[in-house]
Amino acid sequence: VQLQASGGGLVQAGDSLRLSCAASGRTFSSYGMGWFRQAPGKERAFVAAINWSGGSTYYADSVKGRFTISRDNAKNTVYLQMNSLKPEDTAVYYCAADRHFAGIATMPDEYDYWGQGTLVTVSS
Repeated sequence: VQLQASGGGLVQAGDSLRLSCAASGRTFSSYGMGWFRQAPGKERAFVAAINWSGGSTYYADSVKGRFTISRDNAKNTVYLQMNSLKPEDTAVYYCAADRHFAGIATMPDEYDYWGQGTLVTVSS
Protein backbone atom coordinates (compact mmCIF):
# COMPACT_ATOMS: atom_id res chain seq x y z
CA VAL A 1 0.00 0.00 0.00
CA GLN A 2 1.27 3.45 -0.90
CA LEU A 3 -0.09 6.56 0.77
CA GLN A 4 0.12 10.04 -0.72
CA ALA A 5 -0.67 12.96 1.56
CA SER A 6 -1.50 16.40 0.23
CA GLY A 7 -3.20 19.65 1.12
CA GLY A 8 -0.69 21.27 3.44
CA GLY A 9 0.30 24.89 3.19
CA LEU A 10 0.85 28.21 4.91
CA VAL A 11 -2.22 29.71 6.58
CA GLN A 12 -3.01 32.24 9.27
CA ALA A 13 -4.33 31.44 12.71
CA GLY A 14 -8.06 30.81 12.56
CA ASP A 15 -7.99 29.56 8.99
CA SER A 16 -8.95 26.09 7.76
CA LEU A 17 -7.21 23.43 5.69
CA ARG A 18 -8.22 20.02 4.46
CA LEU A 19 -5.59 17.34 4.15
CA SER A 20 -6.11 14.34 1.89
CA CYS A 21 -4.40 10.97 1.87
CA ALA A 22 -4.87 8.83 -1.22
CA ALA A 23 -4.10 5.13 -0.92
CA SER A 24 -3.26 2.59 -3.56
CA GLY A 25 -4.49 -0.97 -3.41
CA ARG A 26 -7.83 -2.72 -3.18
CA THR A 27 -7.86 -3.39 0.56
CA PHE A 28 -8.03 0.22 1.76
CA SER A 29 -11.53 -0.25 3.09
CA SER A 30 -10.33 -2.90 5.54
CA TYR A 31 -7.66 -0.69 7.14
CA GLY A 32 -7.85 1.52 10.16
CA MET A 33 -6.41 4.91 9.23
CA GLY A 34 -4.77 7.64 11.25
CA TRP A 35 -3.19 11.06 11.08
CA PHE A 36 -0.10 11.98 13.05
CA ARG A 37 2.02 15.11 13.15
CA GLN A 38 5.58 15.98 13.97
CA ALA A 39 6.67 19.46 14.93
CA PRO A 40 10.34 20.50 14.74
CA GLY A 41 12.30 18.97 17.58
CA LYS A 42 9.38 16.90 18.80
CA GLU A 43 8.29 13.30 18.51
CA ARG A 44 5.56 12.18 16.16
CA ALA A 45 2.21 12.65 17.87
CA PHE A 46 -1.22 11.16 17.33
CA VAL A 47 -3.84 13.47 15.87
CA ALA A 48 -6.87 11.43 14.79
CA ALA A 49 -7.93 7.95 13.76
CA ILE A 50 -10.86 6.37 11.98
CA ASN A 51 -12.03 2.79 11.72
CA TRP A 52 -12.56 0.89 8.49
CA SER A 53 -16.13 2.03 7.91
CA GLY A 54 -15.80 5.59 9.12
CA GLY A 55 -18.31 4.91 11.84
CA SER A 56 -15.84 5.37 14.67
CA THR A 57 -13.35 8.19 15.15
CA TYR A 58 -10.98 9.31 17.89
CA TYR A 59 -9.04 12.52 18.43
CA ALA A 60 -6.19 13.87 20.46
CA ASP A 61 -7.41 16.30 23.09
CA SER A 62 -5.45 19.10 21.46
CA VAL A 63 -7.52 18.95 18.26
CA LYS A 64 -10.88 17.73 19.51
CA GLY A 65 -13.66 19.97 18.32
CA ARG A 66 -11.49 21.60 15.66
CA PHE A 67 -10.36 18.71 13.44
CA THR A 68 -12.50 16.09 11.73
CA ILE A 69 -11.25 12.86 10.21
CA SER A 70 -13.30 11.15 7.52
CA ARG A 71 -12.84 8.64 4.75
CA ASP A 72 -14.27 7.77 1.37
CA ASN A 73 -13.62 4.09 0.70
CA ALA A 74 -14.87 4.40 -2.87
CA LYS A 75 -12.06 6.88 -3.51
CA ASN A 76 -9.46 5.17 -1.30
CA THR A 77 -8.98 8.46 0.50
CA VAL A 78 -8.92 9.67 4.09
CA TYR A 79 -9.29 13.33 4.98
CA LEU A 80 -8.43 15.60 7.85
CA GLN A 81 -10.48 18.77 7.99
CA MET A 82 -8.68 21.28 10.19
CA ASN A 83 -10.56 24.34 11.40
CA SER A 84 -9.61 27.17 13.74
CA LEU A 85 -5.95 26.45 13.18
CA LYS A 86 -3.45 27.62 15.77
CA PRO A 87 0.30 28.27 15.50
CA GLU A 88 0.87 25.21 17.66
CA ASP A 89 -0.69 23.08 14.93
CA THR A 90 2.36 23.78 12.78
CA ALA A 91 3.93 20.44 11.87
CA VAL A 92 4.46 17.89 9.17
CA TYR A 93 1.30 15.81 8.99
CA TYR A 94 1.47 12.12 8.14
CA CYS A 95 -1.27 9.69 7.26
CA ALA A 96 -0.91 6.04 8.19
CA ALA A 97 -2.65 2.73 7.55
CA ASP A 98 -3.05 -0.21 9.92
CA ARG A 99 -3.48 -3.39 7.93
CA HIS A 100 -3.80 -5.62 10.99
CA PHE A 101 -6.61 -3.82 12.74
CA ALA A 102 -9.60 -2.19 11.16
CA GLY A 103 -10.48 -0.22 14.28
CA ILE A 104 -8.95 2.73 16.10
CA ALA A 105 -5.21 2.84 16.83
CA THR A 106 -3.36 5.73 18.44
CA MET A 107 0.28 4.60 18.61
CA PRO A 108 2.66 5.00 15.67
CA ASP A 109 3.96 1.44 16.14
CA GLU A 110 0.48 0.09 15.41
CA TYR A 111 0.56 1.38 11.85
CA ASP A 112 2.15 -0.44 8.94
CA TYR A 113 2.18 2.08 6.12
CA TRP A 114 3.00 5.79 6.14
CA GLY A 115 2.62 8.62 3.70
CA GLN A 116 5.42 11.02 2.95
CA GLY A 117 4.04 13.89 5.02
CA THR A 118 2.64 17.29 4.17
CA LEU A 119 3.73 20.49 5.89
CA VAL A 120 1.20 22.69 7.62
CA THR A 121 2.42 26.08 8.80
CA VAL A 122 0.13 28.33 10.81
CA SER A 123 1.26 31.92 11.31
CA SER A 124 0.04 34.06 14.18
